[in-house]
Amino acid sequence: MQATAFTFDPETRAGSVLLDDGTPLEFDAAAFDAGRLRLLRPGQRVRIRTEGSAAARRVVFVTLQTFPDPGA
Repeated sequence: MQATAFTFDPETRAGSVLLDDGTPLEFDAAAFDAGRLRLLRPGQRVRIRTEGSAAARRVVFVTLQTFPDPGA
């Protein structure tokens, strides 16, 4: 699934993305670390994986759109 980086805190390595329909989803350091990124800038297109549904939906993997997803 693709999204756009919305916020990112380099100290906590957590942030949020916006899905193409405008829905915001937050991610934690574990999801960021899984994507092997060093930095994320708001506005970058990213590839994400999510788990759960509705209010329990969460991002478990975030990386740049051009990077491979080893779990796919």
